[in-house]
Amino acid sequence: MKAEVTWVDGMKFVGQSESGHKIVLDGANPGEGPSPMEMVPMAIGGCSSIDVVSILEKGRQAVTGCRVELTTERAETAPRVFKKIHLEFIVTGHNLAEKQVARAVDLSMEKYCSVSLMLEKAVEISHGYRVIAA
Repeated sequence: MKAEVTWVDGMKFVGQSESGHKIVLDGANPGEGPSPMEMVPMAIGGCSSIDVVSILEKGRQAVTGCRVELTTERAETAPRVFKKIHLEFIVTGHNLAEKQVARAVDLSMEKYCSVSLMLEKAVEISHGYRVIAA
């Protein structure tokens, strides 16, 4: 996998993935895009949410929505690395089996989400879930 990040001006950069997708990164506050550190929780949230939805759909669960709320704790001094990341999955659907939602979340966080598995070597990662009937 390859990627490229190009400086535009000020603290604004454009990242481009190997597949051609682009995103504006901005270190200014407020900026025109997320900061690189803001991308980290979004990356783990996106990776794990894709897993959860996929696992539930393969289990024939009628999922209508999946949202993950992320809270983080960072070090007080530079480098301001993440110390903790908590993911709270809110899964919506028709007649969802809570046991299957719990299993999907656990499988993602413990086996499939590459971002989570990589980060857990340096960051305390925790997770939970809520099931909402649609």
